[in-house]
Amino acid sequence: MLFPVRGLHALPFKAPSADESLFDDLSAMQAERLGVRADPMAGQLTDTFVVTQTEEGAILLCVVLKSPGDGDLPPRGPKEFDLSARAFPVSGDAVAVWKEFERWVFAFYRQGRLLYSQATSSGTDAPDVACLREIHLAMAQLSLQGLPIQPDKVLVWSPDGSGGDAGSLAEGLGVPAQVSARPDPVLPEPRSKLLPADVRAARRVQRSRQQRLAIAGACLLVYLGVAGWKGYGLWSKHRQIQDFESQAEEIAPKSERDAYEEHKQLWSELELVVDLGKSPVELMSRIARAIPPNSGLRLKTAEISPGQIKLDGEATQAAPVSQFSVNLTRESYGLSDYQWDNAPPTNSSKGWTFQATGSQPDSEAP
Repeated sequence: MLFPVRGLHALPFKAPSADESLFDDLSAMQAERLGVRADPMAGQLTDTFVVTQTEEGAILLCVVLKSPGDGDLPPRGPKEFDLSARAFPVSGDAVAVWKEFERWVFAFYRQGRLLYSQATSSGTDAPDVACLREIHLAMAQLSLQGLPIQPDKVLVWSPDGSGGDAGSLAEGLGVPAQVSARPDPVLPEPRSKLLPADVRAARRVQRSRQQRLAIAGACLLVYLGVAGWKGYGLWSKHRQIQDFESQAEEIAPKSERDAYEEHKQLWSELELVVDLGKSPVELMSRIARAIPPNSGLRLKTAEISPGQIKLDGEATQAAPVSQFSVNLTRESYGLSDYQWDNAPPTNSSKGWTFQATGSQPDSEAP
C-alpha cells in the first residue's frame, strides 16, 4: 500500500555524521525538534531514508506518518507499506507534480531519490499560481536549511497525459516543464519499514486467540474427565488390592500409610492439569491478558515448567514492554505469586526484544 503525500510529514535535514547506526536517532531528534510526534500505539509510523551520503555526513529524509483513521487502511492488511512519492521512477535532480485526491502535490528529487514532498491546496485542471507559490515557498524553506533545490527538469504528470497543460509551471521554475502521464508505480528500494497497526486486524487476531483458548479449555475439560475416571478406577483397584492383602497372611501387605502415600503420588502426577495455578494453558491465558492491547507486543517463545516461566518476545516500542513487565506483577492477572526477573529490553533495527523469567519461591527450577 502506498500512502498519499497528504498522509505524512516529510522532514529532510543534514546529518552531521555518516554513521548509519545513528540515522534513526538523528531523525527522531529532528522530528521532536519540529514538534512532530507519531502515535507510539499505532505501529511503526516513522522511517528514515538516505538521500545522499559522504564521508563527512549525509542528507536524510525523516518521514512521519499521520495516524490512519477509520477507513484509511484496507480490510486486509497489505504485505508492505511505502510512500507514493517514492514509487515513481525519477532520475537526476527534478521537481515532479501530480494529482492525488483531486489536489496537486509536488515532490523534490535529488539524484533520483525523494528529498521532500508536500500536498498543495490547489485543485484546478492545471497547476495554477497558488501551486507555484507553494512550491517556491518550500524551496525557500529548504534553502534556509542548507538544502537548495536546483532542478534540471520539471515533470508535470497530468491526468490528461501528454495532452495536459503545465499551467504556471511551464516556465515558473526556470526550467521548461515536461508534461506526460504519471508513470506506473514500482516497488522502491530500499524497502520501507513503515508498518501501521490495523485495529481491525488486531481484533481478528484477538477473536482467533479467544477461539483457540476456548478449544483448549474444552480439550482440558475432556482430559480432566478422562483423568478423573481413570483416577476412580485406580482408587477402586487399590481398595481391592488392600482387601486381598489383608486376607493373604503369606503375602507381606503394605501398610495403610504406604498405600495412602502411593495414592498421593499417583494423584500428584495429575497436578499440572488439576491445579489451575500450574496448568500451562491457564498460565498462557493469564500471560496473554497481561499483554497491553493493540501495542504490537508479541511473544516469540514461552517455556512453562513446574515453578518457572520463561518468556521471549519483541515489540516495536519500549513502552509496551515496560507495561507488560508491570502487568506480570499485578494480582489482577494471577501471576503475582511468581518472582519476575525482567531484563531491560534490547533495541535493534527491527524493534525491541525482551526476556522475562518468573519463578515461584517455594519450588526449584528444573
